[in-house]
Amino acid sequence: MKYLCLIYDEEKKKGAMSQSESEAFMREYFAFSEGLRKSGHYIGGEALQSVQTATTVRIRNGKLTTTDGPFVETKEQLGGFYLINAKDLNEAIQVASKIPSARLGSIEVRPIREFNRQ
Repeated sequence: MKYLCLIYDEEKKKGAMSQSESEAFMREYFAFSEGLRKSGHYIGGEALQSVQTATTVRIRNGKLTTTDGPFVETKEQLGGFYLINAKDLNEAIQVASKIPSARLGSIEVRPIREFNRQ
């Protein structure tokens, strides 16, 4: 089964890290990603640019509007994701618990809905 692991961090906390702390944190991510690939769980994943680069799109009454930034103000911001294979939710949670940002922010684990396409 496929699961999406959404990574939420506080950009301010990450921005306050020293260069050596930031580099160590990224090394943890690179090691985690490599281990995920070797374990067979990895399908895909990417880091996102700062929330300041986000644009929110809405259609209301047939009219397109855009807003700079994310939809809601939150303490944590979506910073990236991993798409993984796991046998069940428990295994997906175990994989997600090893994502370095789980210590600083939170990881949302959601099953992927698969549609029958004909």
